[in-house]
Amino acid sequence: MTVSPDRTETMALASSFPERSPADWRDLAAGVVNKSRAEGEQLDGDAAVAHLRSTLPGDIQLDPVYWRPEQPTALGLPGSMPFTRGLGPRHPDQAWDVRQLHDDPDPTTSRRAVLDDLEHGVTSVWVHVGADGIAPGDVAEVLADVMLDLAPVVVSSLDDQPAAAAALTAVWDASEVDDASIGGSLGHDPIGAAAALGTTPDLAPLADAVRSCTDRWTGARAITVDTRVHHDAGATDQDEIALALVTGLDYVRHLTGEGVPAGEAFARIDFRVAATADQFATIAKLRALRRCWARVGEVLEVPEDRRGAWIHAVTSTRMQTRTDPWVNLLRSTIACFAAAAGGAEAITVLPYDSADGLPTGFSRRIARNTQSLLAAESHVARVADPAGGSWYVESLTDELAQAAWQWFGELDGAGGAAQGLASGRIAERLAATRAERDAGLATRQVPLTGTSTFPLAGEAPLQRTARVELPRRGLPRHRDSEVFERLRDRTAAAGGLSVPVLALGPVKEHTTRLTWVSNLLGIAGITPEVIEVGDDPAAAAQTVAGAPAVILATSPKGYAAHGAATLAALAASDRPGRVLLTGRTRELGETEGAAVDGELREGIDVVATLTDLLDALGAPASTEGASA
Repeated sequence: MTVSPDRTETMALASSFPERSPADWRDLAAGVVNKSRAEGEQLDGDAAVAHLRSTLPGDIQLDPVYWRPEQPTALGLPGSMPFTRGLGPRHPDQAWDVRQLHDDPDPTTSRRAVLDDLEHGVTSVWVHVGADGIAPGDVAEVLADVMLDLAPVVVSSLDDQPAAAAALTAVWDASEVDDASIGGSLGHDPIGAAAALGTTPDLAPLADAVRSCTDRWTGARAITVDTRVHHDAGATDQDEIALALVTGLDYVRHLTGEGVPAGEAFARIDFRVAATADQFATIAKLRALRRCWARVGEVLEVPEDRRGAWIHAVTSTRMQTRTDPWVNLLRSTIACFAAAAGGAEAITVLPYDSADGLPTGFSRRIARNTQSLLAAESHVARVADPAGGSWYVESLTDELAQAAWQWFGELDGAGGAAQGLASGRIAERLAATRAERDAGLATRQVPLTGTSTFPLAGEAPLQRTARVELPRRGLPRHRDSEVFERLRDRTAAAGGLSVPVLALGPVKEHTTRLTWVSNLLGIAGITPEVIEVGDDPAAAAQTVAGAPAVILATSPKGYAAHGAATLAALAASDRPGRVLLTGRTRELGETEGAAVDGELREGIDVVATLTDLLDALGAPASTEGASA
């Protein structure tokens, strides 16, 4: 029998390492940064740290390393104020509610899918109702096999929330299970629907919906504040928190005006937010939302046990791509992990093919198994708030909370969420943040793996049944990859396009940049026709004479040796319409560089560059505003 050693002292795991100060770390960081800098451009410690800093959208600054603050903020405990750390300890057998979305309008298909999900790991059902989902009259059939005392059901709708709620309550009413054992949500979110559709929100149904839960279905909620409509329109994490707060407060004020106590209003509201592949930002967003909502409850004198925000996290639609959709599996796994570590009570992983249309049985299986693996085998949420105490996470949580609280106060002071939509103030802010993000996407400072970086050459698009799309006259809905997908669509509409690439000099000189420019062209689905120039640039020039465009690719050394001769050969023949250079024109020299029409290098606006190239190649015009 093995006997555990008798340990009388706490193990000091770092005791053998010398203690380092922030100044020591700065000097070490400077040494690393300066390895790639020329003589005379060396940075000292403080400048090196500044060089390593980065900024999230909305001017949230990220430091390269975080140190223990001199006066650490009291973290609190899960289940108590300020609720940053969650609503309480996790259940050992079910860390969170595994929730799957169903929106296939065919009731037979959806009924089969719901049962399949519940038999294979899903613990609650989410039914989207309306013209863009399941008809209200079909909800009963879709839920016919659901044991309502075991599996909560929530509904959502954009165009007819009262009908969606009525369809669900009819199912509850017809069931033979105890009313108190029924859980879920009626999904009322009139301000969210108005934000999407550009209509005027009608809050009249809210009070009766809350009372039905208070009096009968005590385990259910009536209202879901869904901020994904703002996220898809370009909201930053702090924007999303602020809009959740101001929308929730609008509902609470309306309910208290209808005679519903503030504590009861809090108990009947949950939040649905987007989880992204930026795992630390998602973790901090969920923690900051709970902290801020708890503060709202404190101001309204809501009993402490009802101040915690109940959060349903959904993997972001904005981050999904139609190009190389298999990468969506990785994005969704990171987002699910972040939602779990951030303390979400329910999580929905959207299938990897959601951007292409209605998912298949296989893609729904992968979505639910992503959660099962993280929860049951990786044990991500066996500990409540596993990121709590990390100086980085605590700092980021605090910064998001402070930024969100400031804008929440401004919106509330200006009349609230509904007024912010009507005045255009919300739309204006989200348009600005989206423009900032779009600029980062276009230059690939915000890369999209498989789409704007490392594109999959020659991939066959997935074929899925298209969803019905409601006309949206409110906040626009965008995915990050749409602008790149439109480039691919133009190439496909042309039946495929290619462009000659002149590889100058020996293989060792041009391989790196040839690979780089081939990947760049792959973003738009353009095939590179590689021509080895060798020692006869005149022959190579003849093969591309009169072409709409040609690209040169080699190293700076290769341009110095072969660039002038190649450009002279191109000029002597029927010069291509555009001559583009992989790298910088200064590598050719001042005279030869002037003969080049553009540079292809890191940091350029990839979208503008490829758009111009497609125009030169004669591709059909893009259909702006197309959205999957």
